Amino acid sequence: MPRLPVLLAAVATVVAGLGVRVLWDGPVPKCAGDALYTVLIYALVVLALPRVRPWVAAAASGGLSWAIEFAQLGEIPAVLRPLLGSTFNPPDLLWYAVGAAAACAAHTLWARRRSP
Repeated sequence: MPRLPVLLAAVATVVAGLGVRVLWDGPVPKCAGDALYTVLIYALVVLALPRVRPWVAAAASGGLSWAIEFAQLGEIPAVLRPLLGSTFNPPDLLWYAVGAAAACAAHTLWARRRSP
């Protein structure tokens, strides 16, 4: 996959995550933020490995998000808490899966649209 669209998608993901926090209160920004966190990881995987298959990128990004969440059961160093969080929350696992699935679907549709 060409890197420029992936880079733009990563930037749009960050903007969307910040925008959700500005526009909504309550559970919406939390759930959307969790899903978008995984979408950003997905984009970073595709940036690093442009030929990665969508399902592999989804498994990697979802798996990494889950690993980070489970790491919160232990002690996260204070300097990393803004990036990795500090409190394990089981529903976050669902939203990471939603983000990985959405990114995989978008990537698959993009790839099908671009191939003859």
